[in-house]
Amino acid sequence: MTDEEQAAPPIPADDSNAPARPRRRLRVLGMVLPSLLLGLAAVEAAVLLDATFVGELPPLPRTDALWAAGRAAGVTFLDVQGRTIGHRGADYGPWVELKDLPAYVPAAFLAIEDRRFYEHHGLDWRGLARAALVDLRTGHATQGGSTLTQQLARTLFLKPEQTFRRKAQELVLAGELEAALGKDDLLELYLNRIYFGDRAYGLSAAAQDYFGKPASQLSLPEAAMLAALPKAPSRLSPATDQDGAWARARLVLAKMVETGAITPAAAAEAAARRPQLRRQDGAPEGAMRWVFDAAQQQARALVGDQVPDIVIKVTVDPALQAEGLQALQDGVAREGRARGARQGALVALDPDGGIRALIGGTDPSAAFDRAIQAQRQPGSAFKPFVYAAALERGVEPYETRSDGFIRVGNWTPENFGGGSRGQVTVAQALQYSLNTVAVRLALEAGVSNVAALARRFGVTSIPEHPGPSVALGAYEVSLLQLTAGYQGLQSGGRLSRPYLVSEVTDGRGQVLYHRPPSGGVPVYNEFKAGQMVRMMEGVIGWGTGRRAAIGRPAAGKTGTSQAFRDAWFVGFTPDWVCGVWIGNADSRPMAGMTGGQLPAEIWRRFMIVAHRGLPVRDFPWAQLPSPSYSAAARDPDGAQEAEPAPDEPVTMQPEESPSRWTQARAEGLSPPWRSERSGEYAPDDQTWSRPEPREWRGRSGGWEGE
Repeated sequence: MTDEEQAAPPIPADDSNAPARPRRRLRVLGMVLPSLLLGLAAVEAAVLLDATFVGELPPLPRTDALWAAGRAAGVTFLDVQGRTIGHRGADYGPWVELKDLPAYVPAAFLAIEDRRFYEHHGLDWRGLARAALVDLRTGHATQGGSTLTQQLARTLFLKPEQTFRRKAQELVLAGELEAALGKDDLLELYLNRIYFGDRAYGLSAAAQDYFGKPASQLSLPEAAMLAALPKAPSRLSPATDQDGAWARARLVLAKMVETGAITPAAAAEAAARRPQLRRQDGAPEGAMRWVFDAAQQQARALVGDQVPDIVIKVTVDPALQAEGLQALQDGVAREGRARGARQGALVALDPDGGIRALIGGTDPSAAFDRAIQAQRQPGSAFKPFVYAAALERGVEPYETRSDGFIRVGNWTPENFGGGSRGQVTVAQALQYSLNTVAVRLALEAGVSNVAALARRFGVTSIPEHPGPSVALGAYEVSLLQLTAGYQGLQSGGRLSRPYLVSEVTDGRGQVLYHRPPSGGVPVYNEFKAGQMVRMMEGVIGWGTGRRAAIGRPAAGKTGTSQAFRDAWFVGFTPDWVCGVWIGNADSRPMAGMTGGQLPAEIWRRFMIVAHRGLPVRDFPWAQLPSPSYSAAARDPDGAQEAEPAPDEPVTMQPEESPSRWTQARAEGLSPPWRSERSGEYAPDDQTWSRPEPREWRGRSGGWEGE
C-alpha cells in the first residue's frame, strides 16, 4: 500500500522514559542494510548510517507498554449495565485477543497486507525491492511495500511523512519490534492499533462502529471489508464509500483463496453476501451531553492524564436520562413558557448515591450544566434541613408553634399570601410550608446548627454562620447538592455522596479506578430521620406537593425563591431520590410559578417511569407508621407554599381541584383564612365556585377589591 493512502490522523509519539538504544539500532540497521541498498540511493543509505540520526528515533517502550504507545486520546463511555453509549476522540474499543477471533479474520488481513508475515523478520525483501525500483524511477517515495510490522511501527511511533528518512526509521523500528515480540503478539497488536477510518482504531472499534457487533462475531464478508480498509481508511470507509470498500473486500476474498485461507466456494458465497452497515455517523450525544462532560472531567481527576485513552463506566441509565429530558422539555413547552419559564434541570439518584439521570437543561446543545454548575436559591426546599435540626435539638413533630407575626431585627417574614393559621403542629407547618414557623424553629435550633446539619448532609455551599434567612432557603445551592442532601433522609440518616463514575479502565481492560460499595456514612439519627420522612410524606399527601403523588410511599418538599425566580420539587421513595428545578438562566421572575406546580408534575412523570416494575414498598427502616391521610388532617383551604417576599405583587389563581372543597364542605370544615386559594361554596350543589384571580398587594394593601 502507499503510505499516503494508509496514513491515519497524526498520533503523538510515546513519551516513555525508556533509554534510547543507539547501539542496538546500529546492529538492526546492519541487518537490514542489504535490503536498503537494493532500493535506496547511496546517498540516502549513507544518511542512515549516521548514529546521530539513529539516536533521534523515539525510544521503544517496554514490551508491556507497547500496546499504549502513541495512542491518540480517546474516551469510551459505558452505561450502568456496561453497554457502550458513546465515544469522544479516538475510538479504540475493548482489546481483542487473537485467540478469540475466527481464523478467517486475521487471515484476511495477512492475505491482503502481508502474506509472508510469518516468514520474514520485519522486512519483505521482494516487496521492498519492487517498491524501491518504482521509487527510483519516479524520483520520490510512492510505493509502500510495507510489511505489517512496518505499518505497526509507523502507527505507533512515526508521523505520516513521505520521505526516505522516515522510511529508514520505519525499517529500524520494525526490526526492533520483531526482536521484542513474537509473531502472534505483533499480529494481535496490529489488529488492535491499526486505523480503520471514522476515528475507529483497532478491530473492536471498527466492528462495533460499522457492524454493531464485537470483533469475535464478525462474518467472513465483514472481516474482508474491514481488512480492505487499512490501505486507505479515509477514502475507503464504508460510511463514505460503501461500494469502494466492498470492491476491495472482494479483492481480499480473492487473495484469501490464493493463500489457501479459504476455498473458492467460500469466497464465492461470501462475495454474494454484502455486509449491512449499522453505523450511525454523526449521531449527536443528545441527552447524554451533560453526563459525558461531567464523567470525563471526573475520570481524569481520578486517574490523571498518563493513560491517553480510557473507558468510563457511568451510573446513568440512558432510558431514564432520555425520559428526564423529555419530561423537562414537554413541561417547559406546555406550561413553563406560558408562565415565563425557559429552563429546567433534573437529577435522580439511587439509594447509594449513584446518579441515574443528570439533565442539565432543556437544550442538550448547551454546554452549561444547570444541575451541577448553577447556584440558585432553594427557597422552601431547604426547610427539611431546618426541621431536621430542630428535631435534633429536641423538638417533636406533634408540638405546636404559633404561625403568628414574627420580627427578627428589621425582618418580618410572612407566609405566602399573608395570613396566619394560628397554632399549628410542627408537622403541619412543614406540610403547608409556613415561613413564620420555619424561622422560629431555626432560631430555636440556632442558625449555625442549621448550617452545620446541612453541611453534614452534603449541602456545603451554606456558610458556617448564616443569617436567619437561611430558614427560608436564601443561600444558593446546586440542584445536585440539594437532591443528594435529601438522600440522607431517604436512607435513614446515612449519607452516600453522589457519584457518576463507577469504574475507569484503560484500553486493555486494566482497572484504573473502581468505586467500592458503600453503605453510607451516619449523619443523622435514624428515628428522627423516620419522623422527617413521615412529615414530608404529608407534603405530598395533603400539603404543598400534592401534584407529585405517585400512588406509593413518597416524601418531598416544594420550594419557591423570592419573586418566583426559582421553583423546585425534591422528593424520594425507598428506591429513588429526584430533584427538579424550573426557572430562567438570567434569574428573570416567572409568572407565579411555584414548586408545587410544574416541578412537582415533572417529578411525578419521571418517578412513575422510574418505578415501573418495582414493587410498592414503605421505607424499610422507618419505625413510625405511615401518616393517616384522614380528612381531619387535611386543610380544606388547599395548602400553598410560602413566599419569602410577601410584599411582591403577585396574581394568584384559585384551587384547580373542586373535589377537595366538596369533601371539606361535607365534613363541616371551613377555610381558616382567605388566601389566593380561597373561594366561595355554592350551597346548592356543594361544589367549588371559582372566583376571579385577585392581586395580593402586601399586608398594607391587602387583596385587590377589598
